[in-house]
Amino acid sequence: MALLEQINADLKKAMLERDEVTRDTLRMIKSELLTLENPDGLVVLSRAVKSRRDSIKSYVEGGRQDLADKEQAEIEVIERYLPKQLGEDEAREAIAGIIEELGLSSKKDLGKVMKEVKTRYPGQVDGRLASSIAGQLLG
Repeated sequence: MALLEQINADLKKAMLERDEVTRDTLRMIKSELLTLENPDGLVVLSRAVKSRRDSIKSYVEGGRQDLADKEQAEIEVIERYLPKQLGEDEAREAIAGIIEELGLSSKKDLGKVMKEVKTRYPGQVDGRLASSIAGQLLG
């Protein structure tokens, strides 16, 4: 089932169950997917999660835990549609394999590593985490 079809089906279910968080989150995601001319669902979803994580940080710093909790609940809804995220150990192992396979050894090669991570593991590795791990391994 295509991403948009799955979101529509889950949106109807959320409406019937009166699940406001899921309903509202899926409406926002659906709107973003429909407004783009050539949407890449994975990119839209990843961007939505990243945006909400940034908001959580700001809300916590501003003492608004209630809003941070709302954003976290929305992240949990969005992550249902993303591929399983690699943990730090799994990501480290994958990145080390890429570095070894490509024969990379200096910090100058960070861009090559990141490009390969995004190609092989789309939406499965957080960019900041991957960059940090690759920097340590190439350092």
